[in-house]
Order: sequence, then structure tokens, then C-alpha cells
Amino acid sequence: MSRRLKIFDTTLRDGEQTPGVNLNIQEKLEIAGQLVRMGVDVIEAGFAIASPGDFEAVKAVSENIKGAAIASLCRAVEKDIDRAWEAVCKAERPRIHTFIATSDIHLKYKLKMSEQEVLERAAAMVAYSKKYCEDVEFSAEDASRTRPDFLYKIIEEVIKAGATVVNIPDTVGYSTPAEFGALIRGIRNNVSNIDKVDISVHCHNDLGLAVANTLAAMENGAVQLECTVNGLGERAGNASMEEIIMGVNTRKDFYNITHKIDTTQIYRTSKLVSSLTGVAVQPNKAIVGVNAFAHESGIHQHGVLAEKTTYEIMTPESIGLAQNRMVLGKLSGRHAFEERLKEMGYCSLSTEEIQKAFEKFKSLADKKKVVLDRDIEALIEEKASKIPEVFELDSFQINSGNKVVSTAMVSLIKEGNKVSEAATGDGPVDAAFNAIERCAGISLELEDYGLKAVTEGKDALGEVTVRVSREGQIFVGKGVSTDVIEASVKAYINAINRAVSELGEEELKRPASGVSEVL
Repeated sequence: MSRRLKIFDTTLRDGEQTPGVNLNIQEKLEIAGQLVRMGVDVIEAGFAIASPGDFEAVKAVSENIKGAAIASLCRAVEKDIDRAWEAVCKAERPRIHTFIATSDIHLKYKLKMSEQEVLERAAAMVAYSKKYCEDVEFSAEDASRTRPDFLYKIIEEVIKAGATVVNIPDTVGYSTPAEFGALIRGIRNNVSNIDKVDISVHCHNDLGLAVANTLAAMENGAVQLECTVNGLGERAGNASMEEIIMGVNTRKDFYNITHKIDTTQIYRTSKLVSSLTGVAVQPNKAIVGVNAFAHESGIHQHGVLAEKTTYEIMTPESIGLAQNRMVLGKLSGRHAFEERLKEMGYCSLSTEEIQKAFEKFKSLADKKKVVLDRDIEALIEEKASKIPEVFELDSFQINSGNKVVSTAMVSLIKEGNKVSEAATGDGPVDAAFNAIERCAGISLELEDYGLKAVTEGKDALGEVTVRVSREGQIFVGKGVSTDVIEASVKAYINAINRAVSELGEEELKRPASGVSEVL
């Protein structure tokens, strides 16, 4: 008989630990809702004690998202567990996920504790969690570098204390598939009460082996796989959820394992997470990269035209990517547009959101002969993050050339009032950004600027992503337009609005730490 796989998604916790990623509550709710639509079993919504913002986000997800267990990570410390429970207590299916390191190197240099002390702490904190919550997961941090005999012993004790899931992390991505599979097999053979819990694994990708290690663990008895959308996470990231699922799906003959993930939601989920985090998916990324179903070689093209399975081991449709393109243009009506949105996976948009998207589509269709799926995705995702628009673009004017100083005039609307400022800069984009900052009265540090064409051709939509910072806190802004300067302006205003939403306008108008006001 086949086993049923459980998918534990930690995009909102470990995925958010990707350098430069900072999701607000609305964004976390947006992603969590999509994860439920996709069918994940457990959503790790955050690390409740990490910050007030993280606590509020976990609490909001717990109170508003139904259809999956909601977990909060916490150290094996009473105050952490208290805070985690406070955050998840109203979830439909709450879970406390507590952890402590178990490897010699962590015990010696980080915890400065003996094995016996760690053993006692782990068991005691699982028991403490159990008074709050029936569903308690225990993680042995750095399990893959832990002495097996000690790992067996601590697992046995936390199960006695009431753990329902035991997680075996390859925390630093050190293991190999054969080694990690053997570790899970050893746990099954040497822990007397292991049949009372689900074995889980959480693999990092430092050596590019996270998915391979996860699948090897699954072959050897792990039933819960911890992963993230697009493989986001600390350092080189986590095991990629879409790669795990499509690996299992494509090789049903080999794995003989079932799951409840709706694979047709994979592409939509990947695009949403990429849009909200500002982390682009590499073109050759397995499953969801733009080249994943592209065929350049003439030999490949000939084979695919004759029989798709010659070079395609899965179909684009299986991940929710439409193979054939429905041509939409300025004469297309709202009904056709709405049907296309549904086909593309945008099933949860409100009537107001659809109307706004349709108006944007019509405006774009006046500039482009044909509007493609990727154009529509860009238009929808530009508004995917529901942040208050404190500042709105009214107009801009640029004067630039190779023998003149670039100058920008920008007008913003705030609370119905127009504010206009001019500024110079090193090129039209820099000048525009300087003018925007003057209008808003806010200065931010530009950390990164990225521009890409959404589709092909001279009339392609340009998509700009900017990363700005304020005292180490990162904010991502996005903008799209057929005019790359307008896309840049929109992206920078979007980033400022995010910063205002997160920190408050008054805080942003104060000089940054270590910076004196110029009198």
C-alpha cells in the first residue's frame, strides 16, 4: 500500500529568513491562503517570539486561515513556548514546534550544555508544550551532525514526553542522500517508540542536495517533508516544495507515495511568492523557471513536435502553466478577461480587484497589440501586496541625455494634496528617485535595482524591482509599465509606501542613526 505524504511549508518562517525578504501581515496572509488552496498540510507561520511583528503575523494567520495546521517555531524555552501558544491558540489546528541543537559542535560552542542537560531540557519542554497543545513537533537542530546514539536517545525521550512529530533537520546542508537516508533508517530501527510519531525532515541546500536528501529520507520512512516555495530560506535555501512534489508525481512508479497537493497551483504559488518577496526565480530553475518548458535545440524542438514525451517528462498544464496562449487585446471584453484570470489560477480576486485589473489591462492593450499571460501576471502581482498607498503617483517628467544633467520633475498625491519636486541625478532613474524622496520628505538607501522585460518585443512590459533599506531593515518595491522609467518610479513609490506602512511616516522622517540633520 502507498503511504500518504504530509507537506510542511515553512516559506513564511524559514523562507522569510532569506536575506532581504521582509513580509508584512497582509503578504503572509496572501501566501498562506494560496498554500491552503494548493493543499499543504502544515503552515509554519513564523517564529512568534522573534519580534512583535512576527507574533502578530503568526496570530493573524492562525485566526484567519483554515484548512491547514498552523505552527509557530520556538526554542526549548518556556517563554518561547508561551508566546508560540499565544500566537497559534486560535488556529483551527494549532501546533507548537520546539527545537534544541543536539550536535557536539552546537553543544560545545553555542549552548554550552552537556548531552544530559540537552536531553532533560528537550523532554521537559515537549512536556511543557503538551499542556497547551495536543500537536507538538520536536526538532533536533543539526541532527545530521549529531552522534546517532545520542540522537536515538533524545528522540525516544521526547516521544515519551508527548511529541507527535519528530523532525530530523540537515540544518547546514551537510549530508548526502545515501547518508541521510541511512540516518532515517537508523532512527526507525533503533528508537523503540518511533511508530508513535510522524518522522519529519528539514533539509538545507548548502551543497545543492536538499531535495535529493529529502527524497532519500522519504524513501526510508519520513512522512512529513519540510520545504519552501521556490526553495527560499537561510543561506542557499531549503528543499524546494515544487521540486519535491513534481518529483513524487512524475515518478509515481518509483516512489508509490500519495499527497494532497493540487499541482496545478504550483506555478501560481511560485509567482506569488516571487512577487511578494522580490526574489526572482532563476530562468533554469526546475519546474517553475521560465526555461523549464522551453526548447531551444532544433533536435529537441523536432522531438517535442512529434511527441511531447520525447523531451518533456511532465506537462506545463500539470503545474498550472497554460501551454497555449489565449490572445487578448483592446477589443477583448471583461468576461473573456475574467475567464482568463480563472484559468491562470487567480480564483480568489474580489470583484473590485478584477475591475481594477481589467482597467489596467485595457490601458495596457492600448499600448500593446497583444497582451500575453505574463503581462497579466505582472499587472495582477503589482497590486498583490495590499499596503496603504500613502503616496500615489500623479505625474513625472524627465529631461535626460548624454550631454545634459538628468533632471526629473515628480508630482505625488498624499491625502488628496499634490506635492511636486524637481531633482537632478546621475541618469534619469536616479533623478526621479531623488525627486520622489523630496516629495515624500523621506530618504532611504537604495540597496538593489533590477529591471527585466516581462515579455518579448519592443512593446514589452518592463518590470522593476528595487530594494531599499532603513537602518538595516529591507523593503522591496515593484512596478510595471511599458515605459521603464515609469516602472522605476512606481517601484520606488511602492517601496516607500511599504516602509511607511511598516515603520510609520514620522519615524522615516527622522534622521537615520548616526546621521545628523543638515542645518
